[in-house]
Amino acid sequence: MAKRFSDLIDAAFHRRMLGRWGRAARRVGEMDVRALRTLRNRAREIRRRLNQVIHVAEGRLTLPAVGSNAIVKPLYTDWAYRPELWRGPLSPLGMVAVESRTEYGDEVKLFHDCRVTELTLRQVRNTRESDLAPFGLRMDVFRFDGSFLSLVVEMPKSSVEGLQRRHMIRLTTVIEVEKPLEILARLNIKHGPNVEQIVRELPLGEDEVMVEFDLAYTKLNEKRLEKMWLDLIFEGAEMNQILLRDVALTRRPRAEL
Repeated sequence: MAKRFSDLIDAAFHRRMLGRWGRAARRVGEMDVRALRTLRNRAREIRRRLNQVIHVAEGRLTLPAVGSNAIVKPLYTDWAYRPELWRGPLSPLGMVAVESRTEYGDEVKLFHDCRVTELTLRQVRNTRESDLAPFGLRMDVFRFDGSFLSLVVEMPKSSVEGLQRRHMIRLTTVIEVEKPLEILARLNIKHGPNVEQIVRELPLGEDEVMVEFDLAYTKLNEKRLEKMWLDLIFEGAEMNQILLRDVALTRRPRAEL
């Protein structure tokens, strides 16, 4: 009963607010400058709050569901992870003139050596039936006077718990680009003072891209594992739009011979 009464009050208040702003819209062409400036500032403040509500609401109501961690896992997978940027909404929604070492959320950081930055990042909502990740990352690169551009994705501590040299780590991505370019994926594993690095080129041109990192060919010290991260390196990204619809990693032991 109390909830129903509260809903009635909210509905009445909503109608009152709509009426108030409707009247303001009709008078705005005749207001004096001082009153108009006050009204504009109030409208902007309300618009910021509304944009936040709409962004989060659309994210939750659109499929795939926000927070979804549905990942296609190979047989015997013992660890799987999709970074937060591709799971849930981040704030701000986008960035322009992105400087090197800029963080986007807690796990993603952008690196480059441009003198003049003409690069934007924006989190987008995935809505296609084939999408497993709720969100994607769109990167627009205009004039680019640097020599490198990379996106660093930090993995949680669980990524190295129980990790052994007999493991295979699979990276699955869904990438769309305006024009062809070379993208390299470099897996980094820190153990003690050393860092093992394995590089794979992503074979673009398919709906879903998959590469595997075989740890058998590394000198990994299983007793001194500290952390893991992934570098996505973009070669020749100038005047291009790159959309990373999904990034997910899985781990499984290699079949015994």
